[in-house]
Amino acid sequence: MRFHSLPESKRHPESEEEYATVLHRYNAVLDELFAGTDVFVVTTDWSYTPTGPAGWPSPREALHPGGILWWTEPDLEDDDPEFHTFVRLYADRRPWTPGCLDELLRAVADEVLVEVFVCDTELRRIHLPYDGGADVILATEAERDRLRDRHRDWLSRHPGGM
Repeated sequence: MRFHSLPESKRHPESEEEYATVLHRYNAVLDELFAGTDVFVVTTDWSYTPTGPAGWPSPREALHPGGILWWTEPDLEDDDPEFHTFVRLYADRRPWTPGCLDELLRAVADEVLVEVFVCDTELRRIHLPYDGGADVILATEAERDRLRDRHRDWLSRHPGGM
């Protein structure tokens, strides 16, 4: 299910008032998913080698200092090894509290940091924020429907839900 961060599906905040709306919506959904539990926070980067420097500058380390390398996924599909890349996932476990990810979420809203997700420790609920909103994956249809019904105004009006 996809939630939009700003009214009328506006993609990027342009004022502190709009940033407050974005963070409120992110935190409201995150709190409904994870209140009283621990979460995994996962950020990513990529490189041309499994252990080399990031292929693109990013504030990932500064915004996610507790993230430890969890997984490296090679993309070796291109016949030319010069175009092989490695996506690296960094994770930490922390208690969820509203606002604990505001700096990171603001960077996501600005598209300064991409490919971030937050999930419960059983990997049954996943929140994937992006610039413009968040995709949410839930364990059951009933859980999805309850969350959708509580935040109908935040859903896309597009027939496909995007």
